[in-house]
Amino acid sequence: MIEGFTKTVIRCNGVDLAVHRAGQGAPLLLIHGFPQNHMCWETVAPQLAQRHDVIIPDLRGYGESDAPANDPDNTTYSKRNMAQDMADLLTALNISRADILGHDRGARVAYRFALDHPERLGKLGIIEIVPTADFWASWTADLAMAAYHWTFLAQPSPLPERMIGADPVAYVDWTLAQWTLSNSLAAFSPAALDSYRAQALDPARVHAMCADYRAGASFDRRLDEADKAARKQITAPLRLLYGAHGFPAKSGNAAEIWRSWAPAVEASVCESGHFVMEENPQAVLATFAPFFAP
Repeated sequence: MIEGFTKTVIRCNGVDLAVHRAGQGAPLLLIHGFPQNHMCWETVAPQLAQRHDVIIPDLRGYGESDAPANDPDNTTYSKRNMAQDMADLLTALNISRADILGHDRGARVAYRFALDHPERLGKLGIIEIVPTADFWASWTADLAMAAYHWTFLAQPSPLPERMIGADPVAYVDWTLAQWTLSNSLAAFSPAALDSYRAQALDPARVHAMCADYRAGASFDRRLDEADKAARKQITAPLRLLYGAHGFPAKSGNAAEIWRSWAPAVEASVCESGHFVMEENPQAVLATFAPFFAP
């Protein structure tokens, strides 16, 4: 667990979510990505909790939350369904409106929440992504090599599950290290690494993580394309931070991509690979503490 945080289990949208919480003030929801869980926030969350009621769920399929089997249409782990998890979580906590900061898959849940539940969102923080359909559309040979996992994990079950299952810890360690600027595990605490490795050893969670990407390649992508064609917009103020050596930096002008979705976007780049909260927590705090300040 993150120091100073307490854990509860809350039923949301048909699944039990493990939820970590600390602090007082305006509610701030932090949503993690792949192949991580709530522990990715362990450095920045205690600082944010000095001024906010910080709520950190494990997404369905990750950490200690439920990991239901996927469905044939890849909706179980769609970002629309996960965003509904977050809406139900706020309702269960008697919170009508919150700010949200998401990284990686969690950022995809966060912007889907902004589109599907705009009345429940204050400000939106995005770390290290561009929207799903735009990312697919930006693929070049170089980006395809860097983001190979988007196609690998989305392959029909059980191919990627079996391949990862041959050595789950090695797969997670390699993925984490390869996406950092240092190409090492130095940025991750022993406790965080233990938690990421533990979930990779659970076949149900490996299946869930693959299902997350199957949704991204199908349901999520098509939903984005439909919303973009309809010119649906994110009305909340949006703050983007990405690493100079991460995925958005390889996908074109990330800030301009986001401005096609939202009228109020601020963007900045920091020295980091993909895992910005662990690699450069100072940049995360410098960017988002003022943005979310009451």
